Amino acid sequence: MDDHCRNTILIVEDDPDAVEANRILLEGEGYHTIFAMDPRSAFERVHSDSPDLILLDVMIPDGTEGFHFVWDLRRDPNPRCRAIPIIVLSAIHQTTPLRFYPDQSDSYYRPYEYLPVQAFLDKPASSKRLLAEIAAALRNANRAASATLRSNEATSLRSTRLIGAGAGNGVTD
Repeated sequence: MDDHCRNTILIVEDDPDAVEANRILLEGEGYHTIFAMDPRSAFERVHSDSPDLILLDVMIPDGTEGFHFVWDLRRDPNPRCRAIPIIVLSAIHQTTPLRFYPDQSDSYYRPYEYLPVQAFLDKPASSKRLLAEIAAALRNANRAASATLRSNEATSLRSTRLIGAGAGNGVTD
């Protein structure tokens, strides 16, 4: 078992059996799980619990409310919320001929533009594939956060140097 204890995964799913199956799998791998049964509750959990990743069924509880959840979250005023990786785990492709894989494009949308999520898995997905996608999404999110932190530190350092130089204290670059 890997040590993922620091990673919290929000499971957004309206089927209690699916929530339980995913909870058992993820907690068995060391992840902490929380859940929400609808988009409103999911938004509350995002803002109160700051999950590291969201595992989302797009057909919650009726129709395609999960798609709206994704788009609303990506427009959230809080940059931390906007950046949470999302993995869709859904049976929607069993109900419609339309395909929603985020890495594909069509004549209107570039990859990841229509559905800004990190992965889209069809139910039922293998445990191995689900865990691999979660690990990859978390790894990529951590890299992005580290790059942002380094950029912010560099900006802060440049500002400090400019302030010091402007104060007439003889500091030069």
